[in-house]
Amino acid sequence: MTQPGVSSDAAPSSDGSTAGLSDRLDAAGRIARQAGRHALALRRDLASLEVEEKGLQDFVTRADVEVEALIRDALLGCFPDDGFLGEESSRRAPNDGHGTWVVDPIDGTSNYIRGIRHWGVSMGYVQDGRIEVGVIHDAPNDALYAARRGGGASRDGVPITVSKTADMNKALAFMGMSRRMGLDDYLGDIRRLTVAGADYRRLGSAAIGLARIAEGVADLYFEAHLNSWDALAGMLIVAEAGGSVRTPDLQVMLDRGGPVLADNGRLGEQIGFLADRV
Repeated sequence: MTQPGVSSDAAPSSDGSTAGLSDRLDAAGRIARQAGRHALALRRDLASLEVEEKGLQDFVTRADVEVEALIRDALLGCFPDDGFLGEESSRRAPNDGHGTWVVDPIDGTSNYIRGIRHWGVSMGYVQDGRIEVGVIHDAPNDALYAARRGGGASRDGVPITVSKTADMNKALAFMGMSRRMGLDDYLGDIRRLTVAGADYRRLGSAAIGLARIAEGVADLYFEAHLNSWDALAGMLIVAEAGGSVRTPDLQVMLDRGGPVLADNGRLGEQIGFLADRV
């Protein structure tokens, strides 16, 4: 089951043209790669990152702020009527007939700080209640995942598809942990996964985890709460790679976030205990 916000229906949005979305996809890819490379360059001088705590095990660095500003300026320079919602900045409303960019400049900041190679740039474009464009730059590997609604998903321009795993005894899950939710629920999900036969990992970056589902490295991703900037690009990329995505309505995700379950569409009732959590 794919939620309406990530539907693969290819009808154009109200600003008119499929060409307009193609332009946005191309620009987003270029900008995401530039942003990811800039973040890598900033990390070479760890002492200058100016790490601050936003909450328990929730960090922001000078790089997060600087990279988001780079993305915002570049996107709005190309599309001045579009809106912008970034993790580190306030919301800018779009002009009539235009959509909004939803951006996480560095998803996986804790990994970024510590030199763990699971982090990246996530950028989604939302219009008329649908995610139209999504890009993720896996910066440590300089790999660009991209999708446009109805146009399929790719890594560095090469089409990707989800895995064919249909047996939980062969499945690999990525499990995200949100401190907004109960630890007992998280541990219970892992227990049920393990009893069902699956193996699991925790990467520390939803965007990279979702990209891995889209390219078939793993078979499902679940996290009990994600913010929109963590998830929207990856949700579209998974859907366009042939997977299934379950979330609350898109507006709910934009307003307050929520649970995300993304899988290859072949595990069915075997993951019903996770689907019931969405």
